[in-house]
Amino acid sequence: MGRSRRTLPEELLLLALDPTTGTTAQPQSLDLGLAGAQLVELALAGRIAPDGDRIAVVVPRPTGDPTLDCALELLRRRGAPVRAVHWIGGPRLGLRQTYLSHLERCGMVAAVAGQMCGVLPTTRYQATDTAISREIRARLDSAIRTGVPPDPRTAALAALAHAVGLGKHLYPGNEGRSSRSRLRDLIRHDPMGGLVAHAVMDVQNGAAAQPRRGPAAAGRPGQAGARAEPARAVPMQPHRGSMARVVAH
Repeated sequence: MGRSRRTLPEELLLLALDPTTGTTAQPQSLDLGLAGAQLVELALAGRIAPDGDRIAVVVPRPTGDPTLDCALELLRRRGAPVRAVHWIGGPRLGLRQTYLSHLERCGMVAAVAGQMCGVLPTTRYQATDTAISREIRARLDSAIRTGVPPDPRTAALAALAHAVGLGKHLYPGNEGRSSRSRLRDLIRHDPMGGLVAHAVMDVQNGAAAQPRRGPAAAGRPGQAGARAEPARAVPMQPHRGSMARVVAH
């Protein structure tokens, strides 16, 4: 996989960045969405494939993306297909920061240092190339507005955006209600994206221990109970330099 193309985790994170505050919308569910977006990206690259409600490695060859390859290797080590809901609900400490740091190194965002309550050091992120964010948003807007079935990548991005609750961030207020509804409907256009999106919602609703519900039974984010905060564990990739002390909301 060449690095000239943005990955789904990167695009999902750019969608979630608030251009005014420099923070990320829906930070808790976004962590789950990034783990799910990795699965979809690996599927688009032909490395994994759905097996019922499970994920199976079909081609263990590295993609060339270090973070995706870390996830692929962890999946390979499982030996047997793993339930998507268990994978997404597993420990992912540092995944959001890993992608923020990568976007900073690529020049797509700039880190802005600050303080919380005048004491705690924080870092917020501002998009430096707003054309990229506009292009990503335009793909979603086009799929919503035209009703034309989107390509698998855009369909998966829409499914993940809905699953993590970005609808109200992207299409706020009563005037955005119909767009939020159509965003949710785009989930049906990509089987892998749909599987992962439903798994993300199941984890938020505390259903990781139960068999995955069918699409007809899956509700909207946060509709069927309290969201479960992801477990904390060792980062998939180490932080670099001062980024280890960052608090990205």
